[in-house]
Amino acid sequence: MSMLPACVEARAASADSLLRELNEALAHKPEYDAQRLSRIARLTADFRAPKASPNARFNLGLRIYDEYKAFKYDSAFVYCQRLARLAEQLGDPQKKELTRLKLAFVLLSSGMFKETFDVLERLNPRQLAPADRGSFYFLQARAYNDLGAFNADRTYRPAYYQKALAFADTALQLSRPGSYEYLAVQLFRAQKTNDLARGAAVYAQIRRLPRLTQHQLAVSASTTAYLYELAGQPKKAFELLLVSAAADLKSATKETTAISKAADYCYRKGDLKNAYSFISEARAAASFYNARQRQIQMSQLASVIEGQKINIIEKQRKSLQTLAIILSALAAVVIGFAVVSFRQLRQLRRASRLISATNGELQARNGELRQLINELNEANRIKEEYLGYYFHNSSRYIDKLEALKKRVDGLLGSKQYAAVQKLADGINIKTERNELLKGFDTVFLRLFPHFIDRFNALFREEDRIRLPEDQLLTTELRIFALIRLGISDSEQISRMLGYSINTIYTYKTRVKNRSLLPNDEFEARIQAIQAV
Repeated sequence: MSMLPACVEARAASADSLLRELNEALAHKPEYDAQRLSRIARLTADFRAPKASPNARFNLGLRIYDEYKAFKYDSAFVYCQRLARLAEQLGDPQKKELTRLKLAFVLLSSGMFKETFDVLERLNPRQLAPADRGSFYFLQARAYNDLGAFNADRTYRPAYYQKALAFADTALQLSRPGSYEYLAVQLFRAQKTNDLARGAAVYAQIRRLPRLTQHQLAVSASTTAYLYELAGQPKKAFELLLVSAAADLKSATKETTAISKAADYCYRKGDLKNAYSFISEARAAASFYNARQRQIQMSQLASVIEGQKINIIEKQRKSLQTLAIILSALAAVVIGFAVVSFRQLRQLRRASRLISATNGELQARNGELRQLINELNEANRIKEEYLGYYFHNSSRYIDKLEALKKRVDGLLGSKQYAAVQKLADGINIKTERNELLKGFDTVFLRLFPHFIDRFNALFREEDRIRLPEDQLLTTELRIFALIRLGISDSEQISRMLGYSINTIYTYKTRVKNRSLLPNDEFEARIQAIQAV
């Protein structure tokens, strides 16, 4: 028996019609993306207008951020920085805290949990407007929920979910009853408490909202689908995921999970065609947005679906081979009949051409699969090495901070202020940064032990980099090491290495000008350097 209210049942459509709608939305995806890009272009032109006041530019920057926040992480992050500079210029505390709230949202969407909590910890919600204050607490709830789901640890996850519910309760108190924000928090609570009846009722209220956007529909449908999945009603869950995925495409939303979950459902039903189409779109969207945790979560499912597709092609190849044998035998039996033999021979030639074309396609697919497996293995190795390095380094710094805090507490308790100042003066930021970079260099050279040799091979003998025995990588090598790891944005590289973006551009240009390759081919050759 369905637990959807009658108004929602009336709007529901069959899975087949929803699949057609989703595939139609996929076919029109370039148009939906172009609409969002057109809006961004218009807003960006106004933002860069020389006569725009700082306050007007701040408001325009917020609108540009809203366009990017579920579309492309890197651009949303850049506009968060620009908003922060404008808020600082305006000297407005409320705008400063609002900028931090926006930054925390995109960091969480990208899967950067530590950075999200760092920003939220520095944020003062009392400086926010009442509506934004509710958003702050709901974002806290989402952050703990997503962290618990990502960790999937039975020991820590219940505590994360408990905190998520507590923050959701606070957000509910600060939201206007009947608004989408209020209903979204209620739906979140229903999800965390596995209350399907309440969740379905709230979803029905959301669908009745007069100005419900496609993005809001996508989020609420996806959340409700999770409730039906937990209740053992996969058909209803699948239908809601299809609604959510179509709404994501129509709103040009790239930070989404609905279409990858729909791919999983299709795969389990044996619908490999749609499963492959949907998982390919999900991977492309996650890569475009730069959603790290999404790419990791869906990599296993994508490998399974793609492997199954290869198996089907292999079976088809074997069937064609069997057909060729049968046709050959038939030609031998009727060889005495000239006319019949001639006709059979023509059929055999057509079959041979088909087999040859199929074999060629299979060889190409096998080559693509081998390349994909190599890239996935390399990505997993890099991920494992740098995750291990990250957690080790973070643990070391936490221990140092804990020791420093205890020392400062003791000195302050005994009013030894001069000793506290001396302790602060003894912290050498440059040394710490050098240690951090040295750790990065060590892990990178463990992954790419031949990187320096391959790099130097792109230069004349007199232009090659020669390192002292006590040095692992130079700044120039480190910049291109980051590019080899897939970090190609110069602004991001500048933040990681502690240089200005102009300095990064200067280093890159100087290196490319010395190389034996054309400048536009240099980075591609760097990307081609293989890990061990």
